[in-house]
Amino acid sequence: MTEFRTPEEELGRFRRRVLVAGIVALVCFGLLAARFYYLQVVRHDYFLTRAEDNRIGLVPIVPTRGAILDRNGVTLARNFAAYTLEITPSQVADLDETIDALSEIVTIDARDRRRFRKLLEESRNFESVPIRTRLDDAEVARFVARRYRFPGVEVQARLFRDYPQGEVASHVIGYIGRINLRDQERIEERGDTANYRGSDHIGKSGLELSYETELHGVTGVEQVEVNAGGRAVRVMSRTPATTGSDLELTLDIELQKVAEAAFGDRRGALVAIDPRTGGVLALASKPAFDPNLFVDGISTADWNELNDSPDHPLLNRAIFSAYPPGSTFKPFMALAALTTGKRTANQAIADPGYFSFAGRRFMDDKVGGHGMVDLHKSIVVSCNTYYYQLANDLGIEGIAGFMAPLGFGSRTGIDIPGEAEGVLPSPAWKRGRFKKPEQQRWYGGETISVGIGQGYNAYTPVQLANALATIVNGGQVFRPHVVRHVIDTASGERRAIQPEPIRQLAIKPAHLAAVREAMVDVNKSGTGARAFAGAPYSAGGKTGTAQVYSLKGSKYVAGRVRERLRDHSWFIAYAPAENPTIALAVLVENGGFGAQSAAPIARQVIDYHLLGARLDAPAREDAEAAEAEDDTHAGHDAEPTP
Repeated sequence: MTEFRTPEEELGRFRRRVLVAGIVALVCFGLLAARFYYLQVVRHDYFLTRAEDNRIGLVPIVPTRGAILDRNGVTLARNFAAYTLEITPSQVADLDETIDALSEIVTIDARDRRRFRKLLEESRNFESVPIRTRLDDAEVARFVARRYRFPGVEVQARLFRDYPQGEVASHVIGYIGRINLRDQERIEERGDTANYRGSDHIGKSGLELSYETELHGVTGVEQVEVNAGGRAVRVMSRTPATTGSDLELTLDIELQKVAEAAFGDRRGALVAIDPRTGGVLALASKPAFDPNLFVDGISTADWNELNDSPDHPLLNRAIFSAYPPGSTFKPFMALAALTTGKRTANQAIADPGYFSFAGRRFMDDKVGGHGMVDLHKSIVVSCNTYYYQLANDLGIEGIAGFMAPLGFGSRTGIDIPGEAEGVLPSPAWKRGRFKKPEQQRWYGGETISVGIGQGYNAYTPVQLANALATIVNGGQVFRPHVVRHVIDTASGERRAIQPEPIRQLAIKPAHLAAVREAMVDVNKSGTGARAFAGAPYSAGGKTGTAQVYSLKGSKYVAGRVRERLRDHSWFIAYAPAENPTIALAVLVENGGFGAQSAAPIARQVIDYHLLGARLDAPAREDAEAAEAEDDTHAGHDAEPTP
């Protein structure tokens, strides 16, 4: 049965529905108003900032990297502008297809593709990666005309690093390379992320690495207004970047060229220091490499050639490779003898041609011996027997205790990264070096070998050069340094890198003079006489021959030994003898006797430094000097015979 409502009931029901709907609408509008109030009033500042962030973009301005100059203002590292073709991977659907299409417009060879893939692995997906660098104007024009076809591909103007001297001083200057993930982690660790926004390159080795902070500069920023499409509309404000500081070195690049040319194709190292300040005049490691190969990202072929070479051109032999010093150790041993009172300058020993110790005979460098030998003669003729006896008298602790303050067995602190400590042997060192108790024990016979610069002795050329500089400057140990001034490019202010004396050794001037006088006679009548014959200046020196492997008592004949097993050739020298301005150490790997290979190189370098007499050619090996030294070194300079 159908129920009928009266009009009054229907009207009341309708009014209730309207009331409920009105209340619901009112609540909804109230919520909207509340939300509107919250967004427009309470969160006004927040959303205003967000809106401004969307409207305003911050664009980093990469600073120009500082230049590197030698002591005379010759440019060693500089920048130049060029165009690059760059791809942002996140904005490209198919990389291979895009690169193939681009190769129809600009030249993209296999090397470019390999380098792109390598850089892609080291980069973040949203960063642009160069597919071609150093485009010419015609290539830029061709791409710009077709740019609409390549979303995510842009032409960018970039500054490139250039090393105009090529391989010369490459181990000193170092090189820059693209920032990889490891570099990024180090940047973040030191809290320098903001200063590297927009930067693609960073110092990787040499001065480019050790002075990265000074060279890099300070990144600037532009505030730009952008439209909805992300395009810049106008620049609102600009904080310019601060150009990196220039470095002026103590290095004389012309002296460096003479030094490197003197080696020719031979492996080795040379370090020349101004003994008055510790400034490095030349630091050569041969073979070298071209740092320009690394700027755009080195190719796999070039990397393999450098990395797999048996000559190890990337190795900085001057500061990292440690070698037995051979007889160049003897002047320092002589100084130890005088300082400790174990010998006087006039005290002589009889040299029968050998030294007996614990039932063994350690053979002299000359069959039959040198007769009566005092300290002066022991250096001039390089008498092994004198230093066998002296080492036994000093003891290993006495030797190590005297040599350590001279810098042997510790880093010099030179401002080039990668320096090795070397090995100053001692019982404590041996206990830390070996694990087996029988290996940890120090034997007296080992002390004898140490006394002639053999045994466990191993020092870098920079250590030997700095120790020599110390004894020719009166006993003051400097920290060697390559940078002389840091120059603010904006103001021109020059911040000097002051000579840094580390310590003054308590050595009597008379003792230093006795050793230096003997070293001068080395180049007048001793083992260095042939190399310095006719020199219009007086120079001190000492030859050294460092054994690579044991002869087991047999006679050393270079022609019967494989080239890489032949002795290393050493020579240390300083000049002029009266007031030295240069002290150097020369090492020629497998170069034979010290007078044969290393001494002629030293002469060529000192001639240029003092006289300006330049010879840009390999120093000639002195075969006759080798024969003469061989005649007087029948027992072999470096190895005692049981």
